[in-house]
Amino acid sequence: MCIVPVRLEDYIRSTPDFPQPGIMFRDFSPLLMDATALDETIDQLGSLAQTVQPDFIVAPEARGFVFGPAIAREAKAGFLPARKPGKLPPDLISHAYDLEYGTAELQITPFEQLSGARVLLHDDLLATGGTIDALAQLATRAGAEVVGALFLIELTALEGRARLAEHAPADAIHALIHY
Repeated sequence: MCIVPVRLEDYIRSTPDFPQPGIMFRDFSPLLMDATALDETIDQLGSLAQTVQPDFIVAPEARGFVFGPAIAREAKAGFLPARKPGKLPPDLISHAYDLEYGTAELQITPFEQLSGARVLLHDDLLATGGTIDALAQLATRAGAEVVGALFLIELTALEGRARLAEHAPADAIHALIHY
């Protein structure tokens, strides 16, 4: 029996001029709807996560939550959600940042388990790097060591990877799909 490899790119829907003119929106909903593509995605992200042996996966609300817990399970790590303002009780660390088409803010609870922990950052998409830089800033301020970052999609022309240079080793930053 011959198993045909899954081309994850085939499961990404591209929508021009959304949410505003000039933006090419990369929608991974079709990938989530296909059991084989979803399984392959989690296998690949989980295998990459295992190589850096993280204590925690840190991912932002909302799309980072899609794969974050599954990656954590594969890596035998915990999962720490970074939430939007107003979603967590007090005693938080916050970081505001710019997006390609707006601004945002993320918050985490600085649990004492983070002090000295190895954290792997995850988001669905790496574009300009604002979100992943915010995650790195939050993790570092909580006393954790950033050991890498994982993405489903990277928009290479936007050079978001450069924002990670001060936070994680270049050989521990991975995306499954590049545009």
